[in-house]
Amino acid sequence: MNISATNNLEAFWMPFTANRQFKKNPRMFVSADRMHYTTSDGRQVMDATSGLWCVNAGHNRPRIVEAIRQQAGELDYAPAFQMGHPKAFELASKLVAMSPTGLDHVMFTNSGSESVETALKTAIAYHRAKGDGSRFRLIGRERGYHGVNFGGISVGGIVPNRKMFGTLLTGVDHLPHTHDLQRNAFTRGIPEHGAELANELERIIGLHDASTIAAVIVEPVAGSTGVLVPPKGYLQKLREICDKHGILLIFDEVITGYGRLGAPFAADYFGVVPDIMITAKGLTNGVIPMGAVFVKNEIHDAFMTGPEHVIEFFHGYTYSGNPMASAAGIATMETYQEEGLLTRGAELAGYFEDGLHSLKDLPHVIDIRNIGIVGAVELEPIAGEPTRRAFQAFLDAYDKGLLIRTTGDIIALSPPLIVEKSDIDFIIDTLGGVLKALD
Repeated sequence: MNISATNNLEAFWMPFTANRQFKKNPRMFVSADRMHYTTSDGRQVMDATSGLWCVNAGHNRPRIVEAIRQQAGELDYAPAFQMGHPKAFELASKLVAMSPTGLDHVMFTNSGSESVETALKTAIAYHRAKGDGSRFRLIGRERGYHGVNFGGISVGGIVPNRKMFGTLLTGVDHLPHTHDLQRNAFTRGIPEHGAELANELERIIGLHDASTIAAVIVEPVAGSTGVLVPPKGYLQKLREICDKHGILLIFDEVITGYGRLGAPFAADYFGVVPDIMITAKGLTNGVIPMGAVFVKNEIHDAFMTGPEHVIEFFHGYTYSGNPMASAAGIATMETYQEEGLLTRGAELAGYFEDGLHSLKDLPHVIDIRNIGIVGAVELEPIAGEPTRRAFQAFLDAYDKGLLIRTTGDIIALSPPLIVEKSDIDFIIDTLGGVLKALD
C-alpha cells in the first residue's frame, strides 16, 4: 500500500473551490476558538462567515465539545431503522418546542442537501397519501440554492450548479428572483418594492394547473446567491396563493434557521409559517453534520394509516438521528438558550446595519443588503471577468486577518451570533480597507 505524505494536497478534490489556485497557495486552518481561526502559519483570522453559515455559537464551545466527548464513550452509533436511542427523541422534542406553531414533527438528515431531498419527497408523497397523486410538480425560484443533490439543483436556480448535470428532475418550474437593483439598491433591511413578484406563482399555476403542483420551495432570505432579502409582503403573498390552491409551502431555512435573523427561524421573523421547514447548519453549530426537516401535523398524520406494523414512509438515512450528532444538537440548543443567541441578532442588527452601509461610497460598490446578522456588499464586475473582483477581495481580506464569503461578485457576511460591537468594527474597517484597494 502506498501511503502518501500528509502534505500531499492532490488526493483531496475540494468542494466549491478553485482547486488549482488553492493548491498553489493553500489557506489552512489548524484550530479555532470563539470568533477566530488560527492558520497553519500561526495567524489569527476572524470568522465573519460562521464557517459556512453554520457556526452560529462560535467555535470551540465547551458544552458542545463535552457532549460529543461523553456521547462517544457512551453510545457511538445506534441503528436508525426500527430502533431508537433517547438523544434523538430529546433533540426532536427540543426542536419542536422552539419551532413555529404546528410544525410538531421532525425528520433527521445529515445535511441541508439531504433535508431538501427529504422535504421534496415528503411533499410529493403526502399528496399521494391523500389520494391526490396528480400533484407532482415542484416550483423553485431563480437564484435559489437548495443544496447539490438532484432534487435540490432541479428546484434551485443558480446556473453553475445546474448546467453540467443533464436534464435534472422533470416537472419543475421557477419563480423569478426578487433582486431589483434599480428600485431597491442600498435598502436597509426589508426592501419596499417587489411583493408583486409573488403573483408570478399564479401565472405558473395557470400554465400547469394547481392540480399538478405539489409544493413551492423558497429560501425566506436567499443566502448563497448573495443575501437577497424578500420584499415587504412577498412571503405572505406566497403563503396566501399556496393556501388558495392547496399547494404546500416549503421554507429552506438551512441558513436563516437558529438565530441568524434575530429570531429562532425566518418563519418567526416574517410571521409566515410554512408547511415544511428545512434546517441544518446551525442545528449542531456546524460541529457534526446533521439536518432536521419540520412538518405540520396534517402532513405527518396523513401517513399514519394502515396496519401499525407496516412502515409508513420509505425514506431515511443510516445516520438519521445519529447519537453523536444528536448529542451535539442538544448541547447546541442549550448553548443558544443559555446565552440568548437565538434572539441576540435583533440587539445587534442596527449596529451591524450601520457599519455595513458605511461602505456605500467605496469604489465598485453597487449595492449593500442586510437583515439580522447577515449582509452583503455587491461589487461591479470586472468587464469580461466575472467573480474576479470579489475573489480578489476574499484573498486580500484573508491576508488581513478576516474570513469573508464570496458568491459571484458579491461579498457575504454572517458572523457568529456571539459577535461583539468591537468585532463588527474590525470586520467593517478591514473590509473597507480591502475595498478601497481593489482595482
